[in-house]
Amino acid sequence: MSRWQKILGFAVIATTAIIVFAALRVQAYLTSPVTVSDGGTGFVILPGTSFREVARQLEQEGITDNAKLLRLYARWTDKAGSVQAGEYLIEAGTTPIRLLEQFTSGDVQLYSFTIIEGWNHRELLGALRSHSQVVAELTDEDWPAFLDELGADTRIPEGLFLPETYRFPNGSSDRALLRQAYKLMQSVLQEEWVGRDQSSPVATPYEALVLASIVEKETARADEREKIAGVFARRLVKRMRLQTDPTVIYGIGPDFNGNLTRNDLRTDTAYNTYTRHGLPPTPIAMPGRAAIHAALHPAKGEELFFVATGLGDGSHKFSKTKEEHDAAVREYLQRLRENRR
Repeated sequence: MSRWQKILGFAVIATTAIIVFAALRVQAYLTSPVTVSDGGTGFVILPGTSFREVARQLEQEGITDNAKLLRLYARWTDKAGSVQAGEYLIEAGTTPIRLLEQFTSGDVQLYSFTIIEGWNHRELLGALRSHSQVVAELTDEDWPAFLDELGADTRIPEGLFLPETYRFPNGSSDRALLRQAYKLMQSVLQEEWVGRDQSSPVATPYEALVLASIVEKETARADEREKIAGVFARRLVKRMRLQTDPTVIYGIGPDFNGNLTRNDLRTDTAYNTYTRHGLPPTPIAMPGRAAIHAALHPAKGEELFFVATGLGDGSHKFSKTKEEHDAAVREYLQRLRENRR
């Protein structure tokens, strides 16, 4: 072997060793977790930010210790130009490979907003306005036009948005969240309507929403929803007034001071079920799926009345006759007096 062949052989070996060493170093970097706290670290990419600047910020914040390698990998995989703006949560254990996937897929940090069963539309809008990650756009005056956009057959927003927890990226609008909630309510309502019990007295899905909203406001107990729906169903069939306090309270509106009086029960409004027969014209709250199911599957029986027991567990006593009901009311009032002592 000549001298030059030996030199060439050593050069090839040295070059190969350097390449292997570099490849191992790159591989070790790409598969080793970046530096973040156990709870993760937030990172924001503003619109129009180049990947060079993103890598520089990551290094500046101590998340990565080699912005140059990250840039080279992004260029080699042709992903440098695909990074999406947004607010990201970089979780513990994230590698540079996964980080680049997260930035290019738009896997941004999500926040949650929960619509509570029994909220009315004013409470819903107020909660959206107070959520720091939601952009508030809707006003009370916007409801009719917004409902037209949704394709709703009513200009009243009550009862149209399903109580559920919704996940969304920072900066989402209240309109976007409500579109999700409306679409999900329509899906659930249709599914429940198709599987309804024929004993339910409601004639349309919207009437089911109305009855479900009353059930929702009357009890939060899972074991009572269908029983209460059964009472209301039988009263509707018998042309008896529903005589339910939550509808009266809803008819009073924001001026209700928490004390329902006899005069309130006598004052006629479209929602006073002590002065009017049948269902009120609209739902009085946002009913959850369980309440909708109960309204469309009322329990069979003969009970026509119910009143709170006053036991502190949200339970009610159900009665078949007015005499039994009056006795149950006296028992409830006696228990209230005893609890005040």
